[in-house]
Amino acid sequence: MRRKVAIMGGSFNPVHIGHLMLANYIRQEYYLDSVMLVLSPLNPLKENPAALLPDDVRFEMLKIACEGIDFLEASDVELSLPRPSYTINTLRYLSQKFTDTDFTLIIGADNWEIFDKWRSSEEIIQDYGVLVYPRPGYVTVPENTERVKFSRAPMFDISSTFIRNLIASGGDPMFFVPQGVRNYIIKHNLYK
Repeated sequence: MRRKVAIMGGSFNPVHIGHLMLANYIRQEYYLDSVMLVLSPLNPLKENPAALLPDDVRFEMLKIACEGIDFLEASDVELSLPRPSYTINTLRYLSQKFTDTDFTLIIGADNWEIFDKWRSSEEIIQDYGVLVYPRPGYVTVPENTERVKFSRAPMFDISSTFIRNLIASGGDPMFFVPQGVRNYIIKHNLYK
């Protein structure tokens, strides 16, 4: 029996409870075996790359967040692939490596709005499919198709930027990030 795994990529700077709640919701909504949280070295469409912590630090927090959750996997696969990092290359690589697995892609409605700018976006849709979750400020409810599904996941108005700003202003990220991630941030004095 083939496994069904969804890929949710991101900078995870830092990973927060919104990421984990969303992964859990979509896993259940679409009867997935697991969700792979794939650390992106640098999103080619993101602004302000200077705010990005080093790859190994962000990946360590991602691993901590996934500890003990059997349906979540932290992956650093994109760190070993050619850069700039393109999702199509990640999906192709994973499909070749895990031949017993059907991969699909999870993206937010904000990314769906610019999906035509992504490298090989039509190939991603045709070969892998896309699961689109709602995002604040992006209220689109297109019809589902066989290859593009629009999730009914609740919107989490929480972001890594919010958490970084909270910490930088002396606030405590308790309950916004997993406890282990909070401990790691405090121990290493991150985002100050």
